Amino acid sequence: MNLFGRNQELTSRPTPSGERSSNKYGVAGLLASSATRGWSNLTAELRSHRGTVAWNNPQPDAEICVDVRGSRSVVTRRLDGAIDSTISERGTIWFRPAGVQQGLIDMSEPVPAILHLYLPTGLFLSHDLGEGFDATAIDSLRHKGGFRDPLLAEIAFAIMLELEHETSAGRLLAETLALSLVARLIQSHAAPRSGLVTPAAGEGLDRRRLARVLDYIEANLEGDLTVARLASVACLSEFYFARAFKAAIGKSPHRHVSARRLERAKDLLCDADRALVDIALGLSFSCQANFTRAFRRATGQTPAQYRRNRLA
Repeated sequence: MNLFGRNQELTSRPTPSGERSSNKYGVAGLLASSATRGWSNLTAELRSHRGTVAWNNPQPDAEICVDVRGSRSVVTRRLDGAIDSTISERGTIWFRPAGVQQGLIDMSEPVPAILHLYLPTGLFLSHDLGEGFDATAIDSLRHKGGFRDPLLAEIAFAIMLELEHETSAGRLLAETLALSLVARLIQSHAAPRSGLVTPAAGEGLDRRRLARVLDYIEANLEGDLTVARLASVACLSEFYFARAFKAAIGKSPHRHVSARRLERAKDLLCDADRALVDIALGLSFSCQANFTRAFRRATGQTPAQYRRNRLA
């Protein structure tokens, strides 16, 4: 396994949107949160719901909700006067644009697991998505309830998996998938506009840009690696960088950094004086327990076992 945590494609401070979402729904029913992960352009919460949720204050972030387990509950939403009603099943999606003032959501039966994804409005700017996107199309997005979108659902499930099983490059994964969420919303759920161009798949990073990015990653494996910083090193938009990097080496930034951090962890564990908690935090885990679980999934051994075997 070459991914520090799990081998899939598709990532200790609360973010502002995390604080706002907690105020909206309260602490009851919160199953997991990205608030301690340091994700910069996405907040995720896994929640159970029952009864009725209501609010009367502006919601600054766009919100995507996905039923990740299925419930058969009838979910009725009243958002600024618009009403929709849906029988919730696994993969059912709801979208709420930023700026909604008043809302009420009523559930006929308990809903065991809804993933809430909050996207700040700054994420919809064209300089993040790159050429080919009409970022102003986001203005045409309206409430949309009870719909299906296999790609949005797949992205949501990947984020939920990272939320439940932290990996060393989870922040990179979350930031990349947040850009994919925005691109999908603009491409498939905004009103058609004349002149809107869908970006081509593009080519991989050229040799010089790739070398700069790989060198930067190696120098900062124990640092704060983000999609924005890697894209800046490559002099590309964040969205285009993620695709060009994968086209160049066959791995997403998240998978590459995960694999390199696994190798760095093995090297660090050979230093008997380096505390396990220091290694965990240095490699961007939120706590030692998550580092231990990820290392064991990748190697079949706990960090302590690996250290004992190497130093024996």
